[in-house]
Parts: sequence; C-alpha cells; structure tokens
Amino acid sequence: MNWFSSLFFGSGIAHSIFVMTLAIALGLFLSEKLKFKGITLGITWILFCAIAFSHFGMQIDPLVESFAKDFGLILFVYSIGLQVGPSFFNSFGKGGLQLNMLAIGIVLLSCLTALTIHWISGESIATMTGVLFGAVTNTPGLGAAQQAYQDLTGMADPNIASGYAMAYPLGVVGILVSMMLIRLIFRIKMDNEEQLVAKEKGEEQKIMRLDMTLTNPQVDGIRVRDLKLLTHVTIVVSRVLNSDGNEFLPSADTILHVGDKVRFVVDQKDERTVLLLGDLTDIVWEEEEKNVHLVSKHIVVTKPKINGKLIRDLKVRDALHITITRVRRAGIELLADSDLRLQLGDRLTVVGEQEAVEKVSQVFGNATKKLDAPNLASLFIGIVLGVMLGSLPIMLPGLSQPFKLGLAGGSLIVSILIGAFGTRYHIVTYTTTSANLMIREIGIALFLAAVGFGAGKSFVSTLLGGGYVWIGYGVIITMIPLLLIGCVARKWMKLDYFTLMGLIAGSTTDPPALAYATSQSSNNDRAAVAYSTVYPLTMFLRVLTGQMMILFFL
Repeated sequence: MNWFSSLFFGSGIAHSIFVMTLAIALGLFLSEKLKFKGITLGITWILFCAIAFSHFGMQIDPLVESFAKDFGLILFVYSIGLQVGPSFFNSFGKGGLQLNMLAIGIVLLSCLTALTIHWISGESIATMTGVLFGAVTNTPGLGAAQQAYQDLTGMADPNIASGYAMAYPLGVVGILVSMMLIRLIFRIKMDNEEQLVAKEKGEEQKIMRLDMTLTNPQVDGIRVRDLKLLTHVTIVVSRVLNSDGNEFLPSADTILHVGDKVRFVVDQKDERTVLLLGDLTDIVWEEEEKNVHLVSKHIVVTKPKINGKLIRDLKVRDALHITITRVRRAGIELLADSDLRLQLGDRLTVVGEQEAVEKVSQVFGNATKKLDAPNLASLFIGIVLGVMLGSLPIMLPGLSQPFKLGLAGGSLIVSILIGAFGTRYHIVTYTTTSANLMIREIGIALFLAAVGFGAGKSFVSTLLGGGYVWIGYGVIITMIPLLLIGCVARKWMKLDYFTLMGLIAGSTTDPPALAYATSQSSNNDRAAVAYSTVYPLTMFLRVLTGQMMILFFL
C-alpha cells in the first residue's frame, strides 16, 4: 500500500498532479452542493480545499505550484481579454472613464486604510503591505513589495508573505461578501436587473427595417453610396421598387429618384434622420409575396481569408449583386457598414437573387463545422507576447526600481489588443463559447489550487501565533473601500449590478470574484467588460503602490 500512501503524502510530479486535481475536484463538488439561500462561494472552494490538504501534509512540488499558479492565471485572464476585446475600447465611450475613476478610488482607499492601521496599531509597514495585497488578492503587488524591500534592505522579510497568506483567503471571501452586502443594502432583485440590462442592450443595438417612398427633393438623383454623406448616418439600402414597377437590388452607384419605394436597414437611433427622406409605406416585396426573385439568407463567415477584411473590399455587391444588410457577432447585431471589418464566426444577413446568394455562400464559407476547430496558434502567440510585455521593466520618475505589469497583466493587455485589432492583421481570434469557457475554467482552477497549497503550509501556525489579528486587518482593508465606492457607484452613478460586480472584481484583480460575477448572469457580459475595463489600470496601480508603500514608508 506504499504506492497508495505516496499518492497523498509523497513527492514528485505524479503526486503533485494527483493532490492538485483532487483538491480541484473536491472544490468543484462543494461549489455545487454547499449553498445558502441560492448563494455559493463557487469555485473559491478549490482554494480552501487546497489549504486544508496542504495543512495536513499533502504538499506539491514548488516548481509545479509556481507553474500552475502563473500559467493558470494567464489562461484565465487571456480568455477574458479575447472575449471582451472587441467591445473593450467602445466601453470607454459608455462609462469606461467613470469605471476607472471608481477603481482608482478603491485602490487609493485600500492603501490609505492599510496605512491608517499601520499608524494606529504599530504593525510594521512590511507586514501591513503583505496584508494589503492579500486583502486585495493581488500577487504581482506582493512580488513588487518583496522585491522593493529586498533591494532597499538587502534581505527578505518573511512577514510580507505571511501577512499575504493570512489575509488572502478571507480577502477572497470579503470581496464576495461585499458584493452580496451591496445587493442586500439596495435590495437588488436579479430578475429585475436582468430585464433592465436587456432593455438597455436592446435600445443600444436594435437594427430595424424601414419601407419608404422617397419624397425629399434632396434625394432625387443621388447615388446610394452618397446617402451617408447626405444624412451623416449609416444606411443600408437592401432593395428598390422604382416608378416603372421594377424591383431590383441596388448597387452603390444606383441613382435614386423621388417616388422610388425603398427598403432601408438602419440603427434605431437613426430612425428620425432617415424619416426625413420620405414617407413610411406598406410594400409587399416580390419575394415576400411569391418567394421568388430576391431572397434573404443567413451566411456564416468560416473562411480564414475573409477574416479582417472590410465589407467594401470584398466587392460582392458589384460582382454578385447581393447586399449585406446586417452582421451578428457574439450576440450583438451590427449594421453592415462598408467600413465594418468581418471576423470569423460572423453571421451575415444577405439579400439578392437565389443564384447569387448561393454563390456568395461559397465566398464566405458558410461551413459552421469548421468553427469547431480551436485556433491554438493565435492563443499561444498571444501568450508569448503577453509574457514579454509583463516582464518588461518600466521606469517611473521618483522610483529607484523599475516595476512590471506581471504575467497576468501583460497577457490581459495583449489579449484585449488582439481581440480588438487582430482582424486587421488577419489574426484569427474566434473561439466557440464552450472552448473559451473551458480555457477560462481550467485556468482559474489551477490558479486557486496552487495558491491554496502555497498558503496552507504556514496558515495554521501563523494563525495561532497571533496572525489572526492580521486576518481582521485584512477584512477591514478588503471591505471598507469596496462598500464605500460600491454604494457611491450604485446610489449616485446608477451602475447596474453586473457592471458593479465587474468593477469590484477588477479593482481587486480577483479572478474568483469575476468567476462569481459572471456566473450570476448567462445573458450578458457586463461583469467581464467592466472587469477588463478597469483591470489594466488597476494592475498598474497595485504594482506601483506596492513598491511605494515600502519605498516611502519603511
């Protein structure tokens, strides 16, 4: 039976893999079974199981622990960045600046709270710095503080790591409890919040059809391509019925006349502008009446060579006489502007003659099974670039030592940039939803297990030796800033609850909190968008303040 005992209390790679996966499996089981009024700590149970295993002697190889922690976190944040990358920069125009200001407030308040405890209690600044970064669950900040201390004094202070280990577990819990308390304080009902978000999303993104008879003299003799110049809004003309009774698919150079009957496809917010062109008219189009001539069909982009190309550069309107009226991407419906870049996985709505529509299907691929294959090359190239960026030393005035964004911070920034701009360079970033979730969940599970095994070695001994006080300090540092800023964000800035949870998770750079936040809704990604909106700046500030706490207050 020695082989069986060595699986639990031995050493080596096989032992490390066994106990780590066992902790993950048990944590996931508890996350499903242990709930209080529908609320669960979710996969955070993996952390607590790993701490318990470590305390009872189930140690893992230090190299395996370090690799699992760093690589797991990289996988988690990289998948998040790819998901929200296409909408990340647009989010700055819809409250992103506001979210980042709130995140800055949380970072500064947590530092001020730690310093206040240091001045009142007399605890060393090294210990309180460790407690601070355990409380806000930020490992890169801990590393920056440890390095700054060693560079300044020539030795390491174990209290930095001990303070971190003591505060981290309840830091994770405190973040989740803060979310729940805000929900209770403001009596937030999740169904109502879902409906509110769905309504706002519908208002922002609704694409509509308008059948009109042109009456405005300014339209007489204008080409279809020049409508955008006249109205200053994006308009797609899907078909025309002229005064002679001929129905046809217009090209960009088709000349419109007063009296023509036209179907426009426009964004709802531009409806009033388009109505200035004529009068709404009930028209029975030929394909709707007889199911012949012009037809409408959905086509999926599956050919890699189409990835990143502008609609206007494809010239399908002139070559095949079809019109792309709208594009559905990641659950969002977009107007098919000629300047829109197509991505693998886009679902196009095209209008044209039956034969032409079949031909254009071949141009775009329309072979959905091809999308099931993962694009691993772009994933690992992105991780390489992310690690390079995270390892780059950055000098700032006033600091004697450079700081780094860290592996996770660099990977997140690169994944956001690839998700947002990769198509311009024909980088295929498409992954199915299930593949993205699989990568994300594997990453966070490995990260939590590794952190738990690392913290569990000295957790009980430090606790019994007086470290329980540090736990209390950590809870204060975790919750006071989150509750204060959270109440301000909800009461005065009217943030929806999903965005608020993403803000809290991102301002503490806490993957378990994000996992909990995203699990609260399957109908929107606002928590993930908010997390990635504030994460880069927050990570930068956490690393910077970790060094400043040591350099300025030691």
